[in-house]
Amino acid sequence: MAVERKLMSKKKPTFPVNEMLKAYLKNYNRIIKIPIFYDDLLRFQGSVVVYDKNDEDTLWVRAYYSQFEREDIDRSLKKVYTMLHSDGNDDSIPFLNVDAIDYCTFGNSKPFRIKIRNILNDNFTYFYVKKADASRIYGLELEHIMSPHNMNFLVHKDTLIEEHIAGIPGDDFIRDVLPKCTELEKAQIAKEFVKFKERCLIRLLGDMRSYNYVITPTHDFDHIIYKIRAIDFDQQSFEGNLKVYNLQFLKENFNMIEMVSKKLQNDSILQYKIEERSFMAKRMITAPRRTKRLIKCMKSDTISFPENVALLRKHLIKFVGDVKFKECQNMGEILEAILDFVKRNYLNISNKDLF
Repeated sequence: MAVERKLMSKKKPTFPVNEMLKAYLKNYNRIIKIPIFYDDLLRFQGSVVVYDKNDEDTLWVRAYYSQFEREDIDRSLKKVYTMLHSDGNDDSIPFLNVDAIDYCTFGNSKPFRIKIRNILNDNFTYFYVKKADASRIYGLELEHIMSPHNMNFLVHKDTLIEEHIAGIPGDDFIRDVLPKCTELEKAQIAKEFVKFKERCLIRLLGDMRSYNYVITPTHDFDHIIYKIRAIDFDQQSFEGNLKVYNLQFLKENFNMIEMVSKKLQNDSILQYKIEERSFMAKRMITAPRRTKRLIKCMKSDTISFPENVALLRKHLIKFVGDVKFKECQNMGEILEAILDFVKRNYLNISNKDLF
């Protein structure tokens, strides 16, 4: 963990959701009244360790509640599921079962993972109940606006409900799947990793170690296409060290970085970075009002420490050479300056590299 200790600062706190951000979320139908809160789930009376198929500790525990509380909690969680995935209608609730309530003992957010099963056909899915954290919410919204993926989440007071993002955890994929991939598949994964790395860096999504993203294989005619998706947005625009936002400096990603260097030439890497920046610019241009409103919320908010802002500003001036960063007073202004740089260069049809 020596590399991470050098890169990461002290533990990130939970930042409250201010009124401006609440108004933004309400405008885009993210605010909804739900019948259960994160703190309600903390009242479990006991737990057992959850092991994976190899009998290794997953760092999750299965929570148990008194029968009286469990009935009320199950009913509320089923209602939350219908709100997240449908229109909140109660008609489907009799056909749903809460198979498991798991609590994560690892990381900052300490989430609950809820397994919901349809008793008619045994199909199941997951969703997460977490403490509402402003920086995490900004991360989810930025992912929704600037990535190819729609994000489904709800907020009520101090509780955040997140849809499960399906895929193979990056660390499992690198260990178990990547060595079996063909050379052509490795080249395609390398391309996607370059784009994912660029997207995280541009939008300041930090700490993308291999267990904080998933890789999703999709069959397309006679081959498989791999996509990479972030699943943890806790470190959105918090750290001051620019390297925290760059996947190549996280030791868990070294195998992926090595593969990129072997499979892609520098010209191809630059091409894919330009493609990703252009895609992000197009997304911002096609949703200008939403992007502007979100950045305005960030600029009026506190989602990091002053020393982190000062350090990141210093690193960006050094690496980018744009004096506009000297004027930035918070993380929202820093992100705005980066995104303006990306849009300007896209509109000018420039190939200038950012980092």
